[in-house]
Amino acid sequence: MENKGPNEITRRQFLTTVGKIGGSAALFSVMGTMGLFSPETMKAAEYTPPSRNDLSLTNRNGKRVIILGGGIAGMTAAYELEEAGYDCTILEARSRSGGRIWSVRKGTTVTEIGGVKQVARFDSGEHMYLNAGPMRIPQFHVTMEYIRKFGIPIEPFNNVNDHGYYYSENVGALSGKKIRKRAVKADVRGYVSEMLAKAVNQNALDLPLNAEEKEKLVAYLKREGDLNADLFYKGSSRGGYQSEPGGKLDAGVIRDPFDVNAIISSGFGNFFSSEYGYDQQMMMFHPVGGMDKIPQAFEKRVGHNMVFHAEVSEIRQDDSGVRVVYKNRDTGAIKEITGDFCICTIPLPELRNIPADFSPEMQKAISSINYASAGKLGIQFKRRFWETDEQLYGGTTVTNTDVASIYYPPTGYNAQKGILLAYYANGAAADRLGAMTLAQREQYALSTGAKIHPQFYKEFETSFSIHWKNIKYNQGGWAAYTEEDRKTHYQTLCKPDGRIYLAGEHMSYITAWMAGGIESARKVVTELHQRVLKA
Repeated sequence: MENKGPNEITRRQFLTTVGKIGGSAALFSVMGTMGLFSPETMKAAEYTPPSRNDLSLTNRNGKRVIILGGGIAGMTAAYELEEAGYDCTILEARSRSGGRIWSVRKGTTVTEIGGVKQVARFDSGEHMYLNAGPMRIPQFHVTMEYIRKFGIPIEPFNNVNDHGYYYSENVGALSGKKIRKRAVKADVRGYVSEMLAKAVNQNALDLPLNAEEKEKLVAYLKREGDLNADLFYKGSSRGGYQSEPGGKLDAGVIRDPFDVNAIISSGFGNFFSSEYGYDQQMMMFHPVGGMDKIPQAFEKRVGHNMVFHAEVSEIRQDDSGVRVVYKNRDTGAIKEITGDFCICTIPLPELRNIPADFSPEMQKAISSINYASAGKLGIQFKRRFWETDEQLYGGTTVTNTDVASIYYPPTGYNAQKGILLAYYANGAAADRLGAMTLAQREQYALSTGAKIHPQFYKEFETSFSIHWKNIKYNQGGWAAYTEEDRKTHYQTLCKPDGRIYLAGEHMSYITAWMAGGIESARKVVTELHQRVLKA
């Protein structure tokens, strides 16, 4: 290996830092200033791409990149590459951008694979939508960088709200009862803290602690469980009141805790960890007016190079470039486009069915990855009874039924109407719901939801449901890698196959999140650009 001088090492470290902070565009800009671009690439940076009305035109001064898929990964790649002077064309099979970033509104239509056409009959209005795919953004995800850059208004998504409920069936004494989350959390923490504190005091646990450390541990458990002086849990105001405190002499009456056997048998404590996940912790945000504001903002910047209704039918490559054949879904016309490289963001269940010049190893990897089952159903109600009747603003109710989770709208508070996410199911539960007719899904959501909120039937107006494995051009919610997949097939997918690079949420360790698509696209853009510079 060639030896590098100290100044060159420092320069590399500097460029790495610029790339991490400012992204690919900033990195390319600094590299140009430092004279690290080749003359051909500098010319490309000054080039104005031709109109996409004539795809036969080529950029004679720079490299052309064909991007397959107009979701967030494809548009991120196009945005970053165009900032650096590349000529990009995005082929998108749908009539809209965004892919799984999809806000369902009045008039939205979809026909599931093998199913019937569905038309959203929601009312019009800023808050009257269902985010069929992503619906929230952790504050530390790279997605927020583009939200700031593009000036997209956002508001909090209250992912956690202990005024919501737990509801389970066939779990003993608490079966079929809706119970406020705060009550369950107070009781579980109280009883568990009591048991641990007593065990520590009685030296029943083999702990590598001295007497002073054990005393501190017991003091912590006493505070954590809100135990009394004798280390018993007798209930806590943390769990709520039978009678709320008020003015003057009205001190309120603290609720009695549930029986320890009942609360343990309920299994409610198993729901807690869903809030501890690294990506699930507050704060979270969403764009004002719907998640589709994000792809719309990208489209404003790269839409001039997007071809809609372009269904890819072949992906070909040789040593000199790539050739993509596609069909116009409106006219049926077959067209093709050529370029120097291809960034493919098509989800793997779709990609495996497209004839392509992939290596056998890459083809095997593409065909081996399963995608998660996921489904949602949104209901428009005549009035926001969860707010007016139950003082419940945002957050979730969690159940052990196939409904899994009910999400209360985190926007439009105190409006007359609202669209409630009546179920967000994954795995086998999603498959069971997805196998139902649209009417059966609606009935299941209503009948199960009515056990928690009796107002469901009376206030119901209309619904819209999605089963992502039945959605053409996706056929799944997100890539579901096994540990073995990550060691084998994923390593293959991460490598360029000739002149073709893969990107998308499936090319990341943060699958299912928009950030996964963005991060993967930025990695690919950097790799491709470095390859061009070395050529």
